[in-house]
Amino acid sequence: MILSMTGFGRGVSASPAKNITIELKSLNSKQLDLSMRVPQYFREKEVEMRHKIAEVLLRGKVELSVLIENITAETNASINLSVLKNYKEQIIKMADELQIDCPTDWYATLLRLPDALKTESVQVGEEELQALWDALQEALKNMVEFRTHEGEKLEVFFREKIDNIRTLLAQTEPFEADRVPKIRARLEENLSKLGNIDYDKNRLEQELIFYIEKLDVNEEKLRLRSHMNYFIETLEGEFGQGKKLGFIAQEMGREINTLGSKSNNAEMQQLVVRMKDELEQIKEQVLNVL
Repeated sequence: MILSMTGFGRGVSASPAKNITIELKSLNSKQLDLSMRVPQYFREKEVEMRHKIAEVLLRGKVELSVLIENITAETNASINLSVLKNYKEQIIKMADELQIDCPTDWYATLLRLPDALKTESVQVGEEELQALWDALQEALKNMVEFRTHEGEKLEVFFREKIDNIRTLLAQTEPFEADRVPKIRARLEENLSKLGNIDYDKNRLEQELIFYIEKLDVNEEKLRLRSHMNYFIETLEGEFGQGKKLGFIAQEMGREINTLGSKSNNAEMQQLVVRMKDELEQIKEQVLNVL
């Protein structure tokens, strides 16, 4: 089973005084890159929230946002009357000295100024804290379900691409059998163009055998099939195998490249190009695997 790093999770919980909503969004990343938007009310719990998220999500570029909605009319913010009164007196004095008009909308002017509102520090209650953890747990659960669903689609995609590479590899067999006679005929034709030059035919035969052995692709095909089998085995293992799948895909690429360089046949090279295309699609999507 594989998990995708792409996901979304939402959790909602409530205490007698507040509704708490937590949203998680995740994209692919080499490690856990977590950014958090947490209201001041819960800021002291940010480190603990990071630990809980890291234990579950492991990797990915994750964004977390916490939203608080007050149910009751109580609030820990109030208008700072003494500060606003001082601001108004200064503005009137400034307008008089500069001979300009006072603001027509005092509310908009004063409430935008620094320290217009004062916020009292309030201790987080047990009920609010429990609601926070419940919302986070629900968001993480929904995120894992989303990642699992995306992972199932990725697994189907990978199996399809591996099957395509297997099929293309099998199609190289007929062209491989024709390569040796064609290479031999081309060499003999080039030698005949040299005229009546005496050469050691036994030595030529030895060199020809050596040359043909260098063009043999059986080992590359065997290793490529082995890598593809290992890729599928890794897909079926425990989650967290994204980096491992990436390494296997790199090894598959090396064997396909060697197969292309040794092919010495236009039709085989076309099949190799198609294999490379299938592999590139695998490499692109492997980046999304946890």
